[in-house]
Amino acid sequence: MATGLHIAFFGSSLVSAYWNGAATYYRGLIRALAARGHHVTFYEPDAYDRQKNRDMLEDPAWARVVVYSAQGTDDVHRCLEEAGDADVIVKASGVGVFDTLLEAAVLDLKGPDNLVIFWDVDAPATLERVCEDSSDPFKPLIPRYDAVLTYGGGDPVVRAYEALGAKQCVPIYNALDPMTHHPVPPDPRFQADLGFLGNRLPDREARVEEFFLKAATMLPGRRFMLGGSGWEDKAMPSNVRYVGHVYTADHNAFNCTPLAVLNVNRDSMARFGFSPATRVFEAAGAGACLITDHFTGIEEFLEPGREVLTAHSGEDVAEQVRSLTPERARSIGEAAMKRVLSHHTYAHRAADVEALLNGKLARRAAQTVAVAGGLA
Repeated sequence: MATGLHIAFFGSSLVSAYWNGAATYYRGLIRALAARGHHVTFYEPDAYDRQKNRDMLEDPAWARVVVYSAQGTDDVHRCLEEAGDADVIVKASGVGVFDTLLEAAVLDLKGPDNLVIFWDVDAPATLERVCEDSSDPFKPLIPRYDAVLTYGGGDPVVRAYEALGAKQCVPIYNALDPMTHHPVPPDPRFQADLGFLGNRLPDREARVEEFFLKAATMLPGRRFMLGGSGWEDKAMPSNVRYVGHVYTADHNAFNCTPLAVLNVNRDSMARFGFSPATRVFEAAGAGACLITDHFTGIEEFLEPGREVLTAHSGEDVAEQVRSLTPERARSIGEAAMKRVLSHHTYAHRAADVEALLNGKLARRAAQTVAVAGGLA
């Protein structure tokens, strides 16, 4: 099967990272797929003020973006009708508007010559939801998709989706887009000993309190910096500086300036493991010294102690910051950058996606020919 697939992708947003943690993942993968000759139309709703807070002011040259209204369903149905001509139709999790409608409607577009894929960018949370609620409308749809792709989770997520009847479940992990995330000079706006960047979410907040705010409390003489949306009214130690939403264009400076940056997994990601957040690869790609709350499978991506520092508690984070020298921080950051450039870029991930999609389409075509031959 030749390259040059037409892919229709229903996701949260490609052009805005505002309240949209999947933006970097979408951009990296879709840009890399375009570089391999594929053509993506990304359908996204005009919702959550994302269009008012775009960090891509112009639509990218490597994807066609269609924004549909979040008021009423006429617009989204027009998008679905157009998407029916694609070789591959993708419904991502967490679009935020019309998710239930889309999860069922894309399956109605299945035909003998296309694939319909569910792409789960928050698989642990999705699995917990459907397993706890037997009436969840997505649950009976899972076996009807040609495949489920996830942005993490490893074998635990694969086994869980297969137990729910998925034909195939394949993790396509977060990665680095070197064109977007790379070393830059330090920026005085982001001077700190430890920086953390993440939106305030219910299933992350307690872990931020443990791994970030507790560490700040234990090190009153050190400077901590918090970035992300929603933290305005959060009680914080006096040595924590809140810088609000950090646009993608500033992520490199945010990562390169502090002595170290922190990754804190959401509850479900920490429980399932094998789910490095986008921030892990962004920081590594910028050559930052990264401290992450420990999760199962971290060594699959970065080597603890040499390419990343890990912590099981706020006390661990405080000790890592207390003992970290600029020389060691620089050494860890350089080793991490070398590792991700060698093994964990979106070019690597796009090659995996291409092989999977082309393989499935080739098998579908062969089955169609065999059936036709049998009927002749």
